[in-house]
Amino acid sequence: MRTLVTGATGVVGTEVVDRLRADPARPGPLTRVARRAPDAAVTTWNSGTEPPSPDLSGHWDVIVHTAASTRWTMSRVEAQTANVEPLRAVLALADRDTHVVHVSTAYVGGVRAQEDLRGPEFEGYRNGYEWSRAACESLAREEHDGPLTIVRPPLIVGRRDDGRIARFSGPYTIVHALVSGLAAVVVGDPDGYAEISPVDDVAEAVASAVLAAPPPPAAPHVEVIAGGGGSLRLSAMIDIACRTLNEFRARHGAAPIEQPPFVPTSTWNRFFLPLANQYLSPFQHHAVQLLAMFQSYTSMSTPFEPT
Repeated sequence: MRTLVTGATGVVGTEVVDRLRADPARPGPLTRVARRAPDAAVTTWNSGTEPPSPDLSGHWDVIVHTAASTRWTMSRVEAQTANVEPLRAVLALADRDTHVVHVSTAYVGGVRAQEDLRGPEFEGYRNGYEWSRAACESLAREEHDGPLTIVRPPLIVGRRDDGRIARFSGPYTIVHALVSGLAAVVVGDPDGYAEISPVDDVAEAVASAVLAAPPPPAAPHVEVIAGGGGSLRLSAMIDIACRTLNEFRARHGAAPIEQPPFVPTSTWNRFFLPLANQYLSPFQHHAVQLLAMFQSYTSMSTPFEPT
C-alpha cells in the first residue's frame, strides 16, 4: 500500500506518521511531504504554488492530507492560497481508486453565526481558517470521485501521556497569556463547553481511517473527534491550566499567577472592548484581540456529537 502524508512535520502530520510507522498492519512505503523538509527523507513541496516533484507521480493507495495553515487572522484570499489551492493540487495526485483522508476541523459542522462576525467574506464562519476548512471539504467532495474520509478534530493539545506536540500553538496561546499577565480577563461563559483533543487521539482516528476499508465513493465518511457532553467546561479548563502552572512555578521558586475573572461575551463586546480599544497599548490590544477569538471556541452552549 503506497501512502502519502502531506504536512508531515506539522502538529497532526508528525503524530500520524509516527502512528503509521509503528503499525505492523500497514504494508508498503510511506512518503512524507512538507513545505520545509528537516531531512532528505521528507519531500519538499509547496503545493498550490509549484508543480509536484516526479517522485510524487503514479498511483497512491492512500493520501492523508494534514497540511494546513491554522492562522485565524487570514483574509479570505490568504486562506484560499494557504489551504484551498494546496488541497486542489493534492487532489490532482489522486485517482478514482485513491482513498483520500482529509483532516478538517469540527467547527465546520458547528453552529454558524446568525450575523457575519467579520463581514460577508467568511459567510458566517468565525475566521479565515474556519471558512477555508469548509471550502476544502466542499472541494474534496466535488473533485475527488474516489473514496473520501473527512476527519474533524476540535482544538488540539499535546499527547495524553506526556503532553508532547510538534508546535505549541492554538490553545497554548491562552497559556502564554496567563503566564505573561496579558490575560487580565477570560472572555466567555464559564459553563460553556471547551472542546479539545489530545493529538494522539486525532492521529489514532486518522491512522484507523488509513488502515480501514475505504468508504464507498458515493458516501464520504465523516469522523468527528469530540468529548460531547463529557467535554471540559471553560471554567475547568482555566482552573486546570492555572493550577498546573502554579505547581510548576512553586517547584522553581516563582510567584503564583492569579486566575483571571470571567467576563461574559455580551458584556465584553458592549462595555470592555470599547475601553480596550481606547486605553490599551498596541501590543496589549493585539493580545486581547487574539484571546477574544477563543470566546466562540471555548464557550459553546452545545457540544459536538462525537463519532
